[in-house]
Amino acid sequence: MFEVREKPDMVEKAMLVGFCFDKSEEPETQLLLAELEELVDTLGIEIVGIELVRVRDTNRGFICGTGKSEELVELAKARGCDCIIFDNEVSPMQQRNWEELADMTVLDREEVILDIFAKRARTKEARLQVSLARMQYALPRMARMWGHLDREGGGGGSGGGGASRGMGEQQIEIDRRLARKRISKLKSELEDVRRQRATQRKERQTNNIATAAIVGYTNAGKSTLLNKLSGSDIMEADMLFATLDPTTRRIELEDGQDLLLSDTVGFVRNLPHRLVESFKATLEEAILAGFLIHVLDASSDEVVDHYLTTKKVLAELGADEKRVLVVLNKVDRVEDPSILTGLRAEFPGAFEASAITGAGLAALTDRFTDLLADRVKKLTYRVPQSRGDISGLIHREGKVLETDYDGNDILLTAIVPKNLEGQLAEFLSESA
Repeated sequence: MFEVREKPDMVEKAMLVGFCFDKSEEPETQLLLAELEELVDTLGIEIVGIELVRVRDTNRGFICGTGKSEELVELAKARGCDCIIFDNEVSPMQQRNWEELADMTVLDREEVILDIFAKRARTKEARLQVSLARMQYALPRMARMWGHLDREGGGGGSGGGGASRGMGEQQIEIDRRLARKRISKLKSELEDVRRQRATQRKERQTNNIATAAIVGYTNAGKSTLLNKLSGSDIMEADMLFATLDPTTRRIELEDGQDLLLSDTVGFVRNLPHRLVESFKATLEEAILAGFLIHVLDASSDEVVDHYLTTKKVLAELGADEKRVLVVLNKVDRVEDPSILTGLRAEFPGAFEASAITGAGLAALTDRFTDLLADRVKKLTYRVPQSRGDISGLIHREGKVLETDYDGNDILLTAIVPKNLEGQLAEFLSESA
């Protein structure tokens, strides 16, 4: 059975390379290389050099010209590298050419992210999604994995190269077929996951519970915020992609109404499209939520870029038209007041908070209550004890805050959905 290789486990020292095709792109390329450095560091690979390369004319075989390619390879060897990692997307042919030229492992940004995801996946759903994305990435690259068979000596048949190459080509075709079958199976299993989620959502809709999804750039503090708001203990860490699995927690708002908050996988710039596709089962929480909570790391120098990246991915998912509350998290780490002033101008109406200290979260939850105020009403009902069907309906569909008795009547103060008002109108207490 074909398996995707864990290439980062095979390397120790890497040189990072970013190509830019116009002088005006250099600042953005530098930022992306800095992010790539953080991504590679997450895999535990030592970085021994970072190179930004201007490219005038794109070379189909290597991205840059052959002379520059050879120069970069010599530089990597001089630094004792056993791996070159490109921030740019590298085609299967280009990856094969670089590996043959350098005689070392070659990765691109997408493969780095895929391997981080593979290490972070904990639940069956996350592992399925990662496996699918990695299989789809590896399938067109499989030819290079059997290059050793092409170089085997041999005889027989029509002689020399033809006979030995046939052996490699046969194995490639077998593995490609197995990989395609595996991809089909993974897609089928993920479809089962989506159906299960749809069933769960129907139950929520039947219970008329409001929903919101927490979205944002990776490491913005989304899981920490959910933990603080809900009092739960979801894994949180100062690392990229700490959360891959959707986690939903119920919180009670000030008016007694329940709200289901869902955490989602974080985004990065140039997030591979196949990952967005594979993680749609997870990201559906954002698509179908009543509103979004967009968490930003206020202490990051690239907070605006992170905001735009998340907006772009949400647009790809069709979730960009939803109501959004922007939260400037980690304000406790911002020491320069002028930075906060700039952020307030950039994100008017945003909530300033710290998920670590809890500062600003009361105002945020008050806003949740305001957003959902039109869904429910707090009312008091006088229900005869003989009408257990009515008191049962109020308990089942609403949220009873107080129960009292007056003779043969039960006085129920409850938060009830607006669609029940008419049905319960005759039992409304005169004092309500």
